[in-house]
Amino acid sequence: MSDSSPLPPVRLHPEAELARDALSTPLLSRAARLARWAGPDTRVDAGGGLVDEQLPAAAEVLGLSGDDAAADASEAWRVAVDAGLVEVVDEEEGTVRAGEDLALLTGGSPQDVLAVWLAALETVLADASVPDLDGLVDEDGEVDLSALDWDPEAEAEFLDGVLGNLYLLTAGEDTPGDAPVPLPALAASVIVPSDMGEPTNDVLEQVSDAMMRLDDQFRMLEPVGLVAYRPVDEALMADADEEPAAPVDDTDVSRYGMVRLTPLGLYGMRARLLEAGFEAPAVGDLADKGADALLDGTATFPPGAAQAETEQWLRRREVLAAARELLAAARGSDAGAPLRRLRCQQALSLVGAAAEPALREVLDDAELGGLARVWLSEHGAVDVPAPSEAMVYWLTIDTVAAQLAAEGNSEELRALVEGLARQHGGFFEAVWRVDHPATADVLEAMGRLHPDKKVAKEARKAAFKARSQQGG
Repeated sequence: MSDSSPLPPVRLHPEAELARDALSTPLLSRAARLARWAGPDTRVDAGGGLVDEQLPAAAEVLGLSGDDAAADASEAWRVAVDAGLVEVVDEEEGTVRAGEDLALLTGGSPQDVLAVWLAALETVLADASVPDLDGLVDEDGEVDLSALDWDPEAEAEFLDGVLGNLYLLTAGEDTPGDAPVPLPALAASVIVPSDMGEPTNDVLEQVSDAMMRLDDQFRMLEPVGLVAYRPVDEALMADADEEPAAPVDDTDVSRYGMVRLTPLGLYGMRARLLEAGFEAPAVGDLADKGADALLDGTATFPPGAAQAETEQWLRRREVLAAARELLAAARGSDAGAPLRRLRCQQALSLVGAAAEPALREVLDDAELGGLARVWLSEHGAVDVPAPSEAMVYWLTIDTVAAQLAAEGNSEELRALVEGLARQHGGFFEAVWRVDHPATADVLEAMGRLHPDKKVAKEARKAAFKARSQQGG
């Protein structure tokens, strides 16, 4: 995932709701309980971890039992220390006291709570990148690191890449944010080269190994609230010569693991991406900005996100003033201007009759007069002057230029190009004369897109004339 282009915009839940979610996550709530339990007799080792002798008491406080109780209590304590809920007072004595951030969980703002949760998340992500060391303990009880084929940086990059792809799938306009992703597909997204047709056996083995690693990692990440995870069916990992306990349905993809980012996880991943230098917009970011920032900022947004952002922007403004500000921001002859005008037109479609005076004010404007007439006609306004032929052609070029910038060579644009050439006799002979910066580029695109070779040739000839007229 490159940090050179903006990521798709995401729709975040309100911070107050996310803060409540954070406080209710098993890991942070356990860490807070241990921080409140800790007292003068609590002791930690040189690394800040709770000493072994006190782990059973900590597990009891948390209501944990079973083989993993001590390990789960130790993890919760480590999160409490790393998140600032507990502070080591004397490293030699191993004494502790409540950290300054503990009070934030009950008396701080939603942003304060989420900051504590993000610190907890970083601890868990670091732990998730560490392999299982149980099988590497030698006769003296020490970990034999020489037997460990582990690159910490590569492991962290692998997990970051997987979570980045999960973020993209969650943020995508065509993917419901709450739809879980099959673990095999997620693993393949970081293993299989994009230009590979049929994966080789070696690549498929790498995907299988990655799935097993991710199964362990997502089990660790679920208690902190980053993901909702359905683990890989244990029957799939049984030895081949063992009889399954129940009939196995090989067509059920969910048995291979399903994962999705939670709303809190989406917030956390966006925060991490922003910290790493990515441009990761969220719907609502532009609500308090000017119309120029709105039109430029939503230029690359998918339609649904652009409308949601615009609706939030409009809700904060009086209709007539908003319409005037949008129209003023839509002016320009730069390369991004046609798409700004398209976004302006889409924004104005969301307002009612109160905006009419603003549209009438620009009827004689060379750049805005066409879209103003369209809006007034669609809203049933009377006494709307008919556009001149020159204005019609100018608006046509502007619209196609905007569609090219927004969608590229889409099927919808291809259909528009075919319709224009079919409906207007002598279209190309007239349109190359249009005084618009994008005229030649639009005609060249029409030559590329039109399926009729004769019409495409006419478009290319018109593009040549337009470029010669513009001095290019």
